[in-house]
Amino acid sequence: MTDSPRVVSGPEGIAVAAEALRSGRLVALPTETVYGLAADATDPEAVAAIFRVKGRPTDHPLIVHIADATELDRWASSVSPEARALADAFWPGPLTLLLTRSEAVGDWVTGGRDTVGLRVPGHPVALALLEAFGGAVAAPSANRFGKVSPTTAAHVVADLGGDVEVVLDGGACTVGVESTIVDCSGDEVLVLRQGGVSVEALRAVLGFGPRIETASASPGEARAPGMLAAHYAPSAQVIICASDQVVAEAMVLSAEDDPGVVIGVLAPGVVEGLPVGVIELEPAGDAERYASVLYDRLRQADRLGITHLLCVPPPAVGVGAAVLDRLQRASVR
Repeated sequence: MTDSPRVVSGPEGIAVAAEALRSGRLVALPTETVYGLAADATDPEAVAAIFRVKGRPTDHPLIVHIADATELDRWASSVSPEARALADAFWPGPLTLLLTRSEAVGDWVTGGRDTVGLRVPGHPVALALLEAFGGAVAAPSANRFGKVSPTTAAHVVADLGGDVEVVLDGGACTVGVESTIVDCSGDEVLVLRQGGVSVEALRAVLGFGPRIETASASPGEARAPGMLAAHYAPSAQVIICASDQVVAEAMVLSAEDDPGVVIGVLAPGVVEGLPVGVIELEPAGDAERYASVLYDRLRQADRLGITHLLCVPPPAVGVGAAVLDRLQRASVR
């Protein structure tokens, strides 16, 4: 490993990243959701390096990124009509399908489970890299386990430094929260993680509303990424507030007169009447905008030394439900 990664971009950068993957090295790649820490999905030693660098439990499964839906039958032993309909509707895009794995999938990717998460990323640079590499990559978010996901190349460098050799810069992620994970491996279609594809959009394709898994998993029991109760957490304590409660909550914290407490606020719009000294982060806007800036704002709170971040979420419809999910998991201590 080096002290800092090699940051590359453009066609030459894609060639460099593809060669690194073929050599069994780690590459941070852009997707529309967050930056991923990628390795050749068929190389157990390369995938083991992902777990080591992230500090991720080896029984916590990874998502395999493929170039297009024609590869489904290579990686999954059975694909239901519902899964094919969702792939046709949302790939490339922020949807992961959990399916019964084929013999091509090793335990090193699935954490020993009989299912595998598959998705086609909706980012031109990621797709170009997959084409140049000529294979599939296992790629969780390119950050330390449990921390705030990266949505720019600079975030990856700040988080991982020289623990990743190549960072492929594709600009800021447009969706900003992770993919929706839909379990199609059994008799019931089940949403395991809400994300960039809304439940409403899933319903429109399926003709019915899939059940949403609301229970958090314990370490070692998660069938898919993002199911742990505590995740996506900055150093600041995240406190979720309704829009009509945030000023009162800020006043309560300010009244404690503790010099070690630095209060911040993140809300869809400007909040009037905040106590003096409270740091108001730039408003996050509507649900789509909120999702795209959420992780950057959480990182900003840490840079500013905020210890208590009061967050007013957007309405929990569309991608707003995924934003609320991330804030709830970030708030767990």
